[in-house]
Amino acid sequence: MAPLLQVRDLTLRRDDGSGSAILNASLSSCASDLQNLSLEVQEGEVLIVQGESGCGKTTLLQCIAELNVYQHGEVLLRGQPAKAYGVPNYRTRVQYVPQRPSLLPGTPLQFLDKVKEFGARKTRCEETKKEGRTSPDPVAMAEEWGIQRILWGRDWSMLSGGESQRIALAIALGLAGADVLLLDEPTSALDPESTAAVEKTLLSMLPDAPISAPKGNNTPRKGTGPKALLWITHAPEQAERVGTRTLNLSRR
Repeated sequence: MAPLLQVRDLTLRRDDGSGSAILNASLSSCASDLQNLSLEVQEGEVLIVQGESGCGKTTLLQCIAELNVYQHGEVLLRGQPAKAYGVPNYRTRVQYVPQRPSLLPGTPLQFLDKVKEFGARKTRCEETKKEGRTSPDPVAMAEEWGIQRILWGRDWSMLSGGESQRIALAIALGLAGADVLLLDEPTSALDPESTAAVEKTLLSMLPDAPISAPKGNNTPRKGTGPKALLWITHAPEQAERVGTRTLNLSRR
């Protein structure tokens, strides 16, 4: 059986024309041999992505979500490329959650209603119903993380970084249908209490981790949400708490 997610020989060049490649430092000690990045993710895993600023962590996640153009390689979900699903549908299955949502017009509730009207999202909603998966209420979920319901009716521009971060993540989980969530520092603007609440929710929605994976967190898993997480964090303590494996990136 194919892994949940595979990245094969992925190479991309930086926009500045320098020709420097995104590297996987864990594959070899010789930087000149690291032009192609490969990884596999199984159901239940939380792959931590680490590396110094500018090494390509966000770019990697955007490539996996087919939001960024790469020059070589392929990304496979359950053994199939994005075009086999249709790229819009694939993006509902492999979903990127930015560190902080760009300033958007309107309110989070208006944004949520708009996203639900996308054709690919409607298709995925019908598919998840057949799979027996339910969509959690994002407003109720965010309330568990300290977000008052009234905040959903305020313009994005009126929200703090921590508020918008939690709301965006709640929307991603509430839309359901994602097999893989790509999380770009999802708790970077949160206090320790809110961070712990978000971590608990995310881990509880996963299926059981592979037997070989270290259990860094004792949160019971219900298997009601995404099948795996790729999680960028600069906090070693968080990586230890939530991760099953770590991918370290560097750049030439």
